[in-house]
Amino acid sequence: MDGRFMNTTVDVPRGLAGVVVTETELGDVRGREGFYHYRQYSAVELATSRTFEDVWHLMFRGALPADAAERAAFAAEIAPLRSLPEAVRGALPALARATALSGPLAGLRTALSLLGASAGFRPVYDTDPGRRAADALAACAAVPTLLTALHRLGQGLEPVEPRADLPYAANYLYMLTGREPDPVKARAVEQYLIATVDHGFNASTFTARVIASTGADVAAALTGAIGALSGPLHGGAPSRALDTLDAIGTADRIEPWIRERVLAGDRIMGFGHPVYRTEDPRSRMLREIALGFGGPLVDFAVEVERRVEQILAELKPGRELHTNVEFYAGVVMELCGLPREMFTPTFCAARVVGWSANILEQAADSKIIRPAARYVGPTPPEPVPALG
Repeated sequence: MDGRFMNTTVDVPRGLAGVVVTETELGDVRGREGFYHYRQYSAVELATSRTFEDVWHLMFRGALPADAAERAAFAAEIAPLRSLPEAVRGALPALARATALSGPLAGLRTALSLLGASAGFRPVYDTDPGRRAADALAACAAVPTLLTALHRLGQGLEPVEPRADLPYAANYLYMLTGREPDPVKARAVEQYLIATVDHGFNASTFTARVIASTGADVAAALTGAIGALSGPLHGGAPSRALDTLDAIGTADRIEPWIRERVLAGDRIMGFGHPVYRTEDPRSRMLREIALGFGGPLVDFAVEVERRVEQILAELKPGRELHTNVEFYAGVVMELCGLPREMFTPTFCAARVVGWSANILEQAADSKIIRPAARYVGPTPPEPVPALG
């Protein structure tokens, strides 16, 4: 190859904003329209009309289940994978103690690595598509069990074994609380999970694909994605948005509280999105779910949304700043009884399916992702100074 082209670099926007780095068949986000999709289907329509398992099947197998028999077969395939290997189960109490100050998401990184090692996950570079898909399926099925076990152990409670007869979302709530969930709340959580399975090339999805491009195993790529998700600018906002409602407290404090923070240049958690230039369709759907529950928290959230959008329109004219998925996600999860420390882990229990689908797609392409950086330090080479 001509050496002149080996060191060619191209300047791109900071953060790779808007830069196309690959092609995908998994979905896309059309920010100006306020629309996103999984494969060829509207993600919001899927959330309102299908089960989580159906969407998982779509992302992994390329199509929705054709009939009830195919749906049942996929559910039966997943159910036994929810149980943890003894090597992993036995390590969880010590892991929960070690991550007591950090929470289940931090523990999940180590637990998922242990699961991959104990199950013999092999580098995707060395395995065929069938083995990669089996590893990804096992990892996705185990994540809710790991998260709920780590949470309960951290609370001084025994983990709850998964139930094969419950759907994904209902089983997640059952393992979290030890009680079979109310069907309305289970469906609300399921709709939230479906709506957050995938969302373009966000930081954690891109991280997963970068690691997969090296040929590493599925657990390694998922662990890296979880690390990216743990950052408050990516996955930590649902509980923070709810904390904002708590900090405002009453309707008469909305105006002064928001104005003070906007004028100080602070970010209002739950508002604005790097891609959407109109209302976040996930927020719109979750608002409807919240309104179905009703109550003081919902009424206050709706009023805060209305007043904040008015203030932002006044102070930041020309910018479209609306609620994002985190704002009403926090409200819905609170109404469904999830503890706030489990908001981001619950997001992870959905997004692990999207990450895995992206890992499988990336693994089909052996090209490693290897961008460049522009050096801006002191001019080299300088003589190395002698030790004084």
